[in-house]
Formats: sequence, structure tokens, C-alpha cells
Amino acid sequence: MPDGRQLADRVLSAVNAHDLERLAECYERNAVLTTPWGVRRGREQIIRSWEILFRGVPDMTITVWNTVAGPEPCFSEWTITGTQTGVFPLPDGGVAGPSGRRIAVRGFDACRTENDLVVAHRAYFDLLELYSQLGFTLIPA
Repeated sequence: MPDGRQLADRVLSAVNAHDLERLAECYERNAVLTTPWGVRRGREQIIRSWEILFRGVPDMTITVWNTVAGPEPCFSEWTITGTQTGVFPLPDGGVAGPSGRRIAVRGFDACRTENDLVVAHRAYFDLLELYSQLGFTLIPA
């Protein structure tokens, strides 16, 4: 049986492999993924969210540079890099077309596990930093 840290590492490994089947095996059926894009409830929504990200940034990788092991939850600090060559989700629910721009965004996540599966996964990163790297700017209201 994997401990929480091993399971979090399996999630990160599956993300870097863009392996949706392996990712699905890591999440409990009713798991919750919370990101700056919103909350995804249930394994199917979570996997769909990863699939959209992989299509938008097909060379995406996550480099973990710090982890905290121990009692639940497990924490990881990372940098996500890649090139946006596919459509990409926007905060209003729309999508941005391919920009060809490189991204490098630092972030942090926490995974809570039960019965050898992720039940809660929270990822934190600066959405403004990401969208700025994709060429978007803020327009005052």
C-alpha cells in the first residue's frame, strides 16, 4: 500500500507522462480537485480537466523542487513548464487559441489520501502569471 507521499508522487509521474489512465487509478471516484480554474468533483471531471491541460500544453512537465512528507496531506512545490500549442481554458469559460508561447509557472499542491487513493487535491499557482506569459493583459474596468 502506498503512503500519501508515494501516491502524490504517482500522480505527478502520471501527469508528466500525460497518462490519463494512470491518473484515473490515483483518484477516488468522488475525489475533488481544486485549482485557480475552479473545483472539479469526481474522477471523471478531474481526468477531463487534466486532458484539457495536456491538449493545450502537450509538452507540459512538472518539476518538483520541494516536498513535505509526513502526516496527511502531502505537499509539493513545483514549476510547470511547456508550450501552449493547443486551445487553453480561460477564466470566463472560453478558450484561447494556440499562442506558441512558453510558460514557466511556480506552484504548490496538497494531496489528501484515503484507502490508497487521492480524495482531495488542491493546486495553487498564480493565474495572472500564467495568463501574462500567454500574452494576456489586464484591462481596467
